[in-house]
Amino acid sequence: MAETTKPAVVKTALPKDIFAVEVKNHELLKLAYDSYLANARLATATTKQRGEVRGGGKKPWAQKGTGRARFGSSRNPIWRGGGIVFGPRGNENFTKRLSTTSKRVALRQALTLANEAKKIHILDFKTTGKTSDAIKFMADNKLERKVLLVVDEKTPELIRATNNIQNLLLIRANYLSVYHILNADAIVLSNAAVGVIKTWLTKEEK
Repeated sequence: MAETTKPAVVKTALPKDIFAVEVKNHELLKLAYDSYLANARLATATTKQRGEVRGGGKKPWAQKGTGRARFGSSRNPIWRGGGIVFGPRGNENFTKRLSTTSKRVALRQALTLANEAKKIHILDFKTTGKTSDAIKFMADNKLERKVLLVVDEKTPELIRATNNIQNLLLIRANYLSVYHILNADAIVLSNAAVGVIKTWLTKEEK
């Protein structure tokens, strides 16, 4: 049998001002990580106040003569089954804001740490939309556990090929976050994605 040759891989050099910056501490990384989680949080918890709890229209007992404390409703907050005082109402705002400059600095730091840990791989993934293509791609490149695939554009073929793989996350380069970078065990950047990241993170602030 004739030997098959693998296509040549064009490697893109990683810019040092993004992938090799100085990380003095992890405070900004933590702020960016917490900010991502806080901004994704939904205010779904709601409680009912005294006037919203069903029942309690009848006075539990007479005002006088029983020797017990006065009560006008069994839905008083100090009673079991009563209303909730100062509980969540479903309109809470949990968002945390970081300046654009801080976000970019945090991303550079996260990418630097990932690069130092040898988590970053520059590879172009070509597919016809089959899940088996993505599985083979991960196996051939020994990509295991949580894999982050960063591309310049999400094509329908890429989405179909990666949607059903639990430990593979497909994301566009300009939507990259500190949360995604720090949670990944391996980060696969396409050559085009490196260019997008470079343009995005080296853009001058106005």
